[in-house]
Amino acid sequence: MTNTILSRVAAGLFAGASFLASTAAFAGEVTIWCWDPNFNVAIMKEAAARYTAKNPGTTFNIVDFAKADVEQKLQTALSSGTTDALPDIVLIEDYGAQKYLQSFPGAFAELSGKVDYSGFAPYKVELMTVDGKVYGMPFDSGVTGLYYRKDYIEQAGFKPEDMQNLTWDRFIEIGKAVEAKTGKKMMGLDVNDAGFIRILMQSAGGWYFNKDGDLSIVDNPALKAALETEQKILQANIYKPAAGWTEWVNTFTSGDVATVTTGVWITGTVKAQADQSGKWGVAPIPKLSIEGAGNASNLGGSSWYVTASSAEKDEAIDFLNEIYAKDVDFYQKILTERGAVGSLMAARTGAAYSEADAFFGGEKVWQSFSDWLAKVPAVNYGIFTNEVDTAVTAQLPSLAKGANVDEVLKAIDAQAQGQIQ
Repeated sequence: MTNTILSRVAAGLFAGASFLASTAAFAGEVTIWCWDPNFNVAIMKEAAARYTAKNPGTTFNIVDFAKADVEQKLQTALSSGTTDALPDIVLIEDYGAQKYLQSFPGAFAELSGKVDYSGFAPYKVELMTVDGKVYGMPFDSGVTGLYYRKDYIEQAGFKPEDMQNLTWDRFIEIGKAVEAKTGKKMMGLDVNDAGFIRILMQSAGGWYFNKDGDLSIVDNPALKAALETEQKILQANIYKPAAGWTEWVNTFTSGDVATVTTGVWITGTVKAQADQSGKWGVAPIPKLSIEGAGNASNLGGSSWYVTASSAEKDEAIDFLNEIYAKDVDFYQKILTERGAVGSLMAARTGAAYSEADAFFGGEKVWQSFSDWLAKVPAVNYGIFTNEVDTAVTAQLPSLAKGANVDEVLKAIDAQAQGQIQ
C-alpha cells in the first residue's frame, strides 16, 4: 500500500464513521461461508456469540465447507451472476483476494469508510485494496518464525542468541555443524511445494508480481535470491526430504530435524509433542543477502468479505467491525483457545500475548510473533499466485541438480506466461 493510502486511512477517512454507531437495531440472519471447523468456524462462532450478546435480534448461519468447496461455490455464483446463492460474509484466503476483487468488481462491499484500517498490520490491508478502496476485514496472520530445537543447537556448540538475526548462509553453516554433532538434519523440505520460496521472497518485499500486479519473474531479485537460497540448502544436503504435508510435519514432530520455518499457525502442532516441552525456541526467520531483505515474512492467512448484494449487508459490516476491528479480548481468547494470531495490532497489548510459554522454555512467543507481524512487507499477491506457484514448483527439483538459477527463472516465466493468458 502506498504511504498516501495509509495516511488517508490513518487520518480518519471515515465518511461513514457514524454509520455503524447510529444504525438501528438489526434483526436479520447473517449467513457465513468458511472452512476448518477447529479454526475458522470455531472462531466465527465465538465472534457471533459475542455479537448476539449485545444484539439479540441478529442470528447467524455459519456454514462449514471444505476450502475448495467454498472457492468453487463462490466462483460459480459470481461467474453466473446468481447473487441470491451467495452468503452475506465469506472467508477468502489472502492469496486469492485480488483475483476475486479484480475479476468481479462490485461483488464485495467497500469497507473503507466504515473500518479503521490504521489499526491493522499494513500488509493485510494492502492485499484487500483495489484503487485505494479497501474491501475486506483482516483476520488471521501467517506471520513466520524460525522454530528450533534448543537441545540440538546446544549439542552443536551454539546458544539461543546465535539463532537471532541470522542470514540464510549462516543458517546453512549451523545446519552442517548440527548434523555433524547430532546426526540430525537442519530442516524438513518438500521440493514439490513453493511455500518456502514464498516465505523467502516476501521477506525481501518481493512477489511474483510487481506493485502494479504485472508478472515479474526474470528480473525479480527477491525471487532469484529465494531460489538461490533453496538451491544452497539442497546442495548442502542439510534437509530431510518430505513428500506432502504429513511427511513434512513428521520431520519435526518425530525429532528428526532441528528447525522449522513456517507460519505461526504451526505452533499448536509443535506444542502437541508433550515430550519435547522445554526443548524448543523461536527466533525471527533468517534474512536473504540482498538489499531490502528483512527477518519477517508471511505464509497463509485469510480475511472476511461482505457480499455487496447481501440483504443483510449493513448488519454483516457492523458485526465484523464490532468484533474483528475492536474487540481486543476476542483476540486474546482465540489466541489462547485456537492459536490464532489476528492482525489487529491493538491485540498485542493483551495478557495472552505477553504470557510466558513453558513449552518454549518461558519465552513470550506470541509477543514475538505479534512484533514480527508489524514488520511483514506488503506485496501485491496479484490474481494468479496459484498459477505461478505451479510453474515454480515444476522447476524446484532442478535446483538440487545444480541448474542455473537464471535459466530456472526463464523457465518459470515461460510456463507462467502460458498459464495466465
